[in-house]
Amino acid sequence: MNRIFTLAVASIMAATIVSTAESASKEKKHLLVVTHTTGFRHSSIPTAEKVLGEMAAKTGAFDVDYCRNDVDVRNMMTTEVLKKYDGVIFANTTGNLGIPDLRAFLDWLKAGKGFIGMHSATDTYHPDSVGGDRGYVEMIGAEFKTHDKQCEIEARNNDLKNPATKHLGASWKILDEIYLFKENTRPTTHVLLSTSSAPCVDNPQSGDYMVAWCHDYGKGRVFYTSLGHREDVWENPVYQEHILGGIKWVLRLTKGNAKPNNPIPGSASK
Repeated sequence: MNRIFTLAVASIMAATIVSTAESASKEKKHLLVVTHTTGFRHSSIPTAEKVLGEMAAKTGAFDVDYCRNDVDVRNMMTTEVLKKYDGVIFANTTGNLGIPDLRAFLDWLKAGKGFIGMHSATDTYHPDSVGGDRGYVEMIGAEFKTHDKQCEIEARNNDLKNPATKHLGASWKILDEIYLFKENTRPTTHVLLSTSSAPCVDNPQSGDYMVAWCHDYGKGRVFYTSLGHREDVWENPVYQEHILGGIKWVLRLTKGNAKPNNPIPGSASK
């Protein structure tokens, strides 16, 4: 009788442990949305904040706080305050944001947190603004170089299974301000979207031009899309699903490959 009772108690305890672990994995995540700028300020930032807030409320998977100015950055992006967040979203940030300790911030990400960046997040923390330190550029995956006129591109889907791109099919036509980067970093990141010719410039040259990507960063995760200059892009449900998939992947709410050097669609690369 005692043996049966003991086994029953052990079974209940095991079930409780499993249930607790599952509940912990499903707990609402906390994200800090950073929209501070010290360079160009996009008119789409209020739309971005609105969309991200609505997305958080609708999904119930995460909530958001906002970090909008230099005072917010100094007060909210310390190592102590960041402890309560699972990750950050840099929505159209630009320039040197004045994070109290940039290296500590990068170490916080590398220890297992998440980074989501949209559009001009790659026009943020250029090495020449931080004494040549390339830590931020290496984390996000590329450094903004230039852009030309806004135009429609056909973005090739490099990963039909990733949660940020699986809804797009083989390609996606989108009108936006398309970025060119100082170098192609496909060998060190997992490219999700790319285009085959230098976008929106006269006499475009064929090649491989990255549009969106993701990768592991230490124990953390990074998702970036260069799209999001325009208000109507942020309001586009297809774009919203694109960034939501990236957010969920970064927060480990869904699975997706992040292996670097994802081959160009149609290429012979393996």
